[in-house]
Amino acid sequence: MATHLNLKPRHSLNLFLIFFTFLYFTSLTMSDSAATSHNSITSPTSSAPTINIVYTEKPKGEDPELYYIRILSTVLGSEEAAKESLLYSYKNAASGFSAKLTPQQVIEISNQPGVLKVVPSRTLQLHSGGSRPHSVQ
Repeated sequence: MATHLNLKPRHSLNLFLIFFTFLYFTSLTMSDSAATSHNSITSPTSSAPTINIVYTEKPKGEDPELYYIRILSTVLGSEEAAKESLLYSYKNAASGFSAKLTPQQVIEISNQPGVLKVVPSRTLQLHSGGSRPHSVQ
């Protein structure tokens, strides 16, 4: 009977570990499938413009926004098109801008002098513990 009592806590621990492992892998699977379905719903067509963040060298002796418009103009063909495409200018933490660009324009602007990196803008869902997710861009 003493042997039976010694097995009971070990048996409970094993059941707990199995249950915890099951929950862990289930949550991983659910989060992966949610991310995959979200990406497949929101992924743009290959030629549609998307919002991209363009990181640049800090302009020297030039207004940052004029510098960004000049970079965009070389790819988009006109200053007017560049102004329409430019969404936001980053001046404090980073040097660069966000703009609506097609995949081909992303390739072209990546090769411009002064452009360091171009990355697609992403929308992240913050889970605050409440029932409604909050969106951050």
